[in-house]
Amino acid sequence: MTTVGMDYRVLPGKERVFEDAFRNVLKALEGAEGHRRSRLYREVEAPAVYLILSEWDDAEAFKAFIESDRFRRVTDWGLDQVLAARPVHTVYWT
Repeated sequence: MTTVGMDYRVLPGKERVFEDAFRNVLKALEGAEGHRRSRLYREVEAPAVYLILSEWDDAEAFKAFIESDRFRRVTDWGLDQVLAARPVHTVYWT
């Protein structure tokens, strides 16, 4: 199993938009090969900072998803509309 941490910095006032977009990403992930589950966490002291922890069968399954057109469309939209910076991904193997 591979766990991926994705750190997101959201533009002030766009927190709700980001959370709603995450719900849509969860729906897209339901059919993603190798995806087990994903959860969204929000930093208490910095409410515009989020962490998504996502569990995958292996690193290849995650890589296939982030290289997909579906993921690219979501991240491109996010960069233009919601995110303060590109997300940072950290992969943890277990």
